[in-house]
Amino acid sequence: MNSEQPSITDKAAFIRANTRLGPVPLIPEIIMFLADEAVPLWHKTEQEMGESGLPPPFWAFAWAGGQALGRHLLDHPHLVRGKSVLDLASGSGLVAIAALKAGAAQVTVADIDGFARAAAELNARQNDVNVSLIDTDLLTVPTDRHWDVVLAGDIFYERDTAARAFDFLQRQSLGGATILIGDPGRSYLPQNKLRRIAEYDVPVLRDIEDAAIKRTSVWTLEAMETAANPA
Repeated sequence: MNSEQPSITDKAAFIRANTRLGPVPLIPEIIMFLADEAVPLWHKTEQEMGESGLPPPFWAFAWAGGQALGRHLLDHPHLVRGKSVLDLASGSGLVAIAALKAGAAQVTVADIDGFARAAAELNARQNDVNVSLIDTDLLTVPTDRHWDVVLAGDIFYERDTAARAFDFLQRQSLGGATILIGDPGRSYLPQNKLRRIAEYDVPVLRDIEDAAIKRTSVWTLEAMETAANPA
């Protein structure tokens, strides 16, 4: 890592200085700026910004759900080829990059964290693809926009976020979108409302998980029936 620490206002420089560029374990076709440890980077971000209680640096890691979902897209490119795609709560941009490498026509990265958007753009550039960035909180701000495919990697880790995310995914599904979710068994994943379509053993850092290998599933949300039977 670079010993010179840039101003936190230059998020891309901060990311470069505090991470290492290397291949994603389950998806070596993709290279990203990844951190070796979570807590030191978390503390450094708070120190540099002069703030406490910031969210963890989700953008600095290849989370199990994102790795499984990205692997699945590259192995089954027909799922996104030629389609408009949303990577919801993108974090590092891993899933978005995988979708573009699988042939998606256009991929929108949505994340409310400015560091995540900077990381996604930086990582996309390293993989010779381009993403579109939006900072709108799609889980709380209504939108009329719809995508052909909506991807959600490892988003069901917290109760309120999970509930709002599932509501958003249901609305997109009703609008005709294909919903694909990568998840390693987070507490708030509504499995009874989903269908498992694949499983992967994903290498992860022990610093962010409870095991070095996480059994991770890819799920889909079936379109719901909206029309009632006539009386």
